[in-house]
Amino acid sequence: MSPSTELSFIHRFTPAAEPGRPPLLLLHGTGGNEDDLLPLGRLVAPGSALLSPRGKVLESGMPRFFRRLAEGVFDENDLHRRSNELADFIAEAQESYKLVAPIAVGFSNGANIAAAILQLRPEALAGAALLRAMVPLQNPPTVVLTGKPVLILSGASDPIVPLDNARRLASLLTGAGATVQHRMLPAGHVLTQADLAFTKGWIDQL
Repeated sequence: MSPSTELSFIHRFTPAAEPGRPPLLLLHGTGGNEDDLLPLGRLVAPGSALLSPRGKVLESGMPRFFRRLAEGVFDENDLHRRSNELADFIAEAQESYKLVAPIAVGFSNGANIAAAILQLRPEALAGAALLRAMVPLQNPPTVVLTGKPVLILSGASDPIVPLDNARRLASLLTGAGATVQHRMLPAGHVLTQADLAFTKGWIDQL
């Protein structure tokens, strides 16, 4: 099956096999593509519809969802623009595929843009699992996320996301009213079986 290009992002879509399960928006990390997180999606939410776009920004040929100026330093103007662009795609996909607002499951760069969408276009997402995320916007706008579920999974030995940065993200989202679970895992900036287990358990409780 080839990726779909009918909407504004190249993407993959897998219809739901079990009615009533929340659809997932799968957002890859730097260098990934629309195929990368499909196996993860099937594991953490079997039966859910899966929507997996490819980031439009290229960094040394590697797809990303927004530009960065250096490791951990984001181009916030581009992040604003790309977040709105991705939120618009989510709305297109909801109409095209008859979906309710999805739960984002993002890794690294994908987790960061999911966090930005929560702060800029909260209506686009029903919640988010943010795997190895960091604070995307240094001065985020005031937003109301009352009751919106958010899971943040951080790596204790992550060389890219400092612990205090991940804690600040959790604090920002909690302060906006989101229901945040933040767990620190014995891992670096890679996904582990613990990430899959915690994410699946969290989704099962939604």
